[in-house]
Amino acid sequence: MKNHAAPAFVADWARLSREEQDAFLAIVRTQFNPACERFREDSAMTWPRGLRIKRVQGIPGVWEMTWSFAGPDGRATFEWVDINGELAVRWRRIGGHDIFGRP
Repeated sequence: MKNHAAPAFVADWARLSREEQDAFLAIVRTQFNPACERFREDSAMTWPRGLRIKRVQGIPGVWEMTWSFAGPDGRATFEWVDINGELAVRWRRIGGHDIFGRP
């Protein structure tokens, strides 16, 4: 699964601790990317419950994911984009619940 990071995501990423960054990357590799591959094949598929993936209310095309429930709260927002003719993920924001002010 191709990924692209928006400038806001890059800035948010720099504020995360190394442990938070490692936790996010582990979830993306082991759970999120495989689920995205299934989504590309069947957009009606069910997302893994543990990631709590759902659409962000009031922001068309933007999705949210919970990657950590244990302090601190870990959330990320993303959208689907086309990269060289392939469906890919563009990460928009990462951090705590406060990212939803500008997802």
